[in-house]
Amino acid sequence: MSELNGLILEQLHWFVVGMVFIILLLWIIVMVQGFKLRKMRRKYDTMMSGSGVEDLETLLLNLKVEMDAIGEEQENHRSQLERIGQTLKGIKTKTGIVRYNAFGERGNDLSFSIALVSEKGDGLVLTGLYNRESSFVYAKPLTNRESQHPLSPEEKEAIHLALQEN
Repeated sequence: MSELNGLILEQLHWFVVGMVFIILLLWIIVMVQGFKLRKMRRKYDTMMSGSGVEDLETLLLNLKVEMDAIGEEQENHRSQLERIGQTLKGIKTKTGIVRYNAFGERGNDLSFSIALVSEKGDGLVLTGLYNRESSFVYAKPLTNRESQHPLSPEEKEAIHLALQEN
């Protein structure tokens, strides 16, 4: 037993040096982690300042609620744009006009046919017939690019011109 005590006493200074080295290494690690923690705390405080909440969980919940509201508003906008797009398809935006002499030698080129057609092919054709003694204006409705009333060649040409426009 005395030999064991002698061996421990001979190696004790190495044991103490080893323990001091481990303590210094752990102390350095604690200091580095403390610096990192302080830096992270400053960033956290900067992020939380002005938000009106005290903890990160509340901030994240508030942000989630706001994101849900934004998503809902975006869906409303999307549906409104779809409705507007459908409405715009029904607007009579395509036009075609043909001027002609409806009465041969007795008239002039003041007669006309105007087609006002939507993208769907609905609309109307206005025809004005003019000569020296009288004038007439006719309106014929269009549904799916066709009319229930007979169309003159000039009216068909005006419809064709309207549908050619982009």
